[in-house]
Amino acid sequence: MEPFKNLYNDTFFNGLTSVLSKTLKDFDKKQFLKKIYDKDWEARELKQRMKHIAETLHGFMPANYDIAVKQLYKIIDALRKEGKNGALEHMIFTEYVEKYGIDHYDTSMEAIEFITQFISCEFAIRPFIIRYQAKAMKQMLKWSKHESFHVRRLSSEGCRPRLPWAMALPALKKDPSTILPILENLKDDPAEFVRKSVANNLNDIAKDNVDIVLDLVKRWQGKSPRTDWIIKHGSRTLLRKANPQAMKLFGLAVADKVVVDKLKITDKSIGIGSTLLFAFELTNKGDQPIKLRVEYGIDYVKSGGKASRKLFKITENIYQPHKTVAFKRAQSFRNLTTRKHYAGVHTLSVVINGQELATKKFEVTE
Repeated sequence: MEPFKNLYNDTFFNGLTSVLSKTLKDFDKKQFLKKIYDKDWEARELKQRMKHIAETLHGFMPANYDIAVKQLYKIIDALRKEGKNGALEHMIFTEYVEKYGIDHYDTSMEAIEFITQFISCEFAIRPFIIRYQAKAMKQMLKWSKHESFHVRRLSSEGCRPRLPWAMALPALKKDPSTILPILENLKDDPAEFVRKSVANNLNDIAKDNVDIVLDLVKRWQGKSPRTDWIIKHGSRTLLRKANPQAMKLFGLAVADKVVVDKLKITDKSIGIGSTLLFAFELTNKGDQPIKLRVEYGIDYVKSGGKASRKLFKITENIYQPHKTVAFKRAQSFRNLTTRKHYAGVHTLSVVINGQELATKKFEVTE
């Protein structure tokens, strides 16, 4: 798999410098590329390259930040005219605002509102929330009613307390009360893109404030199919941990009459890059139908030798009494940007309604 950092290649820079030549007065393409491809370029990873490009661009922009932001608008408009839709590599513009705009609140808020409609500013907004929390969260609440679904999504995604790969928001982890009115405005949003963010924000909140999320689930449940999907997806961590109240709210009983047997792993030893194949049977031995959340967990060996569990949902269905259902699954052990595999003894578990009902060990080799 091609590393993400290689998104910044000759093709990208040819397109970018073409636009910069049209939008920046006296732009020197040769000098720009010389500064980009410095002695440290190859060693930089994706985020470092983003920062480096933003810093290099800064040297070719007007010194006055307010004027520089207007130039950013022109650059983005020119990219749009060329048929470019915001992609990961365009986060150099959000980096620019994050790095150079923190002391220019009003201008930066306008910039973020504009840029996020091209490429998401969910990372760039966070330093502003930390420094200017009260007025930044008021702005986010206002954005939750914006006509653009990109801006509405930012109002939720940008204030997620535990947004992956982003700086945490400690104050909102402790007290998410200013997030809740934003989520209220978005709980039945017509855009799935927005609703997914609301669910993910709820899931973040649930990791630190269980009761707040459970109370919200009770209030929202049954409001609409869209809202029901949000609260279910937003409660996934609570359900994986078999939180009794969450299980009850979603009709998931204790699976004390459910049996998992015939758990088989095709190969008890697989190499990194291979695929784990496994199968099992599930039987409801009770006399009543039961709603079951069927998952499997893998205790991955980490770099330090300790194990860390990752749960994967298979399905959630009603299972009739005295019926047996067979499952077959495959799990890739190919290295990804987001997950690196290590050799060692791993554990596969079948988890039903939060209860571990069967396990098998297998080895992963280099």
